[in-house]
Amino acid sequence: MRKTDEQRGDWKEWRRRRAWELFEQGWSQNKIAEALGVTQCAVSQWMKRGREQGEEGLRGKIAAGPQARLTQEQLEQLPRLLEQGAEVHGFAGEVWTTERVAVLINQQFGVSYYPARVSRLLKALTYSVQQPIERASQRDEQAIKTWKDERWPALKKSPARGQNDPVRG
Repeated sequence: MRKTDEQRGDWKEWRRRRAWELFEQGWSQNKIAEALGVTQCAVSQWMKRGREQGEEGLRGKIAAGPQARLTQEQLEQLPRLLEQGAEVHGFAGEVWTTERVAVLINQQFGVSYYPARVSRLLKALTYSVQQPIERASQRDEQAIKTWKDERWPALKKSPARGQNDPVRG
């Protein structure tokens, strides 16, 4: 049996509409369920929606998704708050982390966000993750250079293949 364009578009809606057609032709809910490969409970729910809302009630609906936590106005305010700098908002250093932005949002708007969600929010606002510009004051450049030049090459070297192999030994 070939599917029509309507069937390919939203097969679930097609199935509900077909159930309604069969119901109007006098089929029992049990026979409709059997013919369409669904439960009687599903057919019962569809028939109730069909009686209460007509064929419009059988149409497919796109889920709206979760309600936005911040209003559009608050989303527009956030970049201006971030541009003021982290220190203005009581943080040590000018780096904005997702944790800090989550705290800022909570302080300014009374809305809680997990840092992972803040990351997506910042990306939507075309902000990127920041990296500290300044180096740690305790950083010893000479010790780092010595380690890279002398210790690291020694660690990278591995014994020649088979040299420590007890079978070939």
